[in-house]
Amino acid sequence: MKTEVRIDKWLWSVRLFKTRTIAAEACKKGKVFIQNVAVKPSRNVKVGDVVCIKQNQVLFSFKVLALTENRMNAKTVPEFMENITTSDQLELLEMGKLAGKLNRARGTGRPTKKDRRELDDFTDPIFLDEKEWDFES
Repeated sequence: MKTEVRIDKWLWSVRLFKTRTIAAEACKKGKVFIQNVAVKPSRNVKVGDVVCIKQNQVLFSFKVLALTENRMNAKTVPEFMENITTSDQLELLEMGKLAGKLNRARGTGRPTKKDRRELDDFTDPIFLDEKEWDFES
């Protein structure tokens, strides 16, 4: 059994990313952390490490329980990692989901040109002409 595995392979094998290429890109963009340090795709991960992934302003944390280089089915994933994401981060995720649903009714699609104009009229500031104000009286 291996003592270390590349982080991009491990992320892909425990089904956190759909492809290994996407996992490597996330590492290159600085969205994957081990011990609060951004890592490269070639960084090795060991049993007991805490891997953090930043997605959509939420920081997901996972503890490495075992190592593998082969992709597995979803039922065996809990044997290899434990989700230790904090509750405040999960609340951020739920708030983000709710915020997207509050603005528009489901199925209405994009705003029409008329909707956009009405919204612009509502949000644009209204400036009054100097003629309307009488400062001298």
